[in-house]
Amino acid sequence: MKKITLILMAILSIPIFAGFYPTTINTTISSVAKNEITLKTPLSVTGMSGAVIHNYGNRLQAIVGYITQINSSKAISINSTAMSHSTLPNVKSRIKVGDSVIGGYLYNNILLLAPNENIYTTITRSSDKNWIHPDLYATFLSKESQNSPTKANLLRFAKEYQVGLIYIVKRDTAILYDPISQKIVSQKAMQNLPSKGNLPFFMRLPEIKTGIFGGKVKGNYYQIMDTIQ
Repeated sequence: MKKITLILMAILSIPIFAGFYPTTINTTISSVAKNEITLKTPLSVTGMSGAVIHNYGNRLQAIVGYITQINSSKAISINSTAMSHSTLPNVKSRIKVGDSVIGGYLYNNILLLAPNENIYTTITRSSDKNWIHPDLYATFLSKESQNSPTKANLLRFAKEYQVGLIYIVKRDTAILYDPISQKIVSQKAMQNLPSKGNLPFFMRLPEIKTGIFGGKVKGNYYQIMDTIQ
């Protein structure tokens, strides 16, 4: 009974804030000076990444680059791509004035890393998002011969599976991490979370099999999540 009570306390203490999720925004580029970008309308939050789209006419358009918001009036171009697809052409066009920008591109596609199933279920049921199950990420890590999250493998996973945000439950906070800009774009306090979590994160697979060179996961759930800043 005590265990059930603690689980219910943790679930009920998870706050649900409409403003936690940054809003996707459409804007255009007003000026370009080397890698510094001025937008007609700033992106929703500092750290948000955006896909830059160039229109070639005749209803042809393509993503030509990515930017990230660095303050309320300025963005910079970043050397990154948000998707990986061997059959798509490699676009060489540079970012130009007049190009369209989708800030928070794919932000509705979210991978949630949580300490246990109860927390995972409560969060995913609280918001109408396209939740990417951590089993898929665990399988990806196994193929990569890795067994825990890092900025590098989250970026590769985001590119391959078109993930816009990583929702990470930490020791006393929840953060939304943009794997393209590698910045935290939102956070909120959380209370009464379990003292320990599934290692390396909640998933339905018994373990991440990484071959003879993979090794065991070191540390605990919260220590692993703290490495992603």
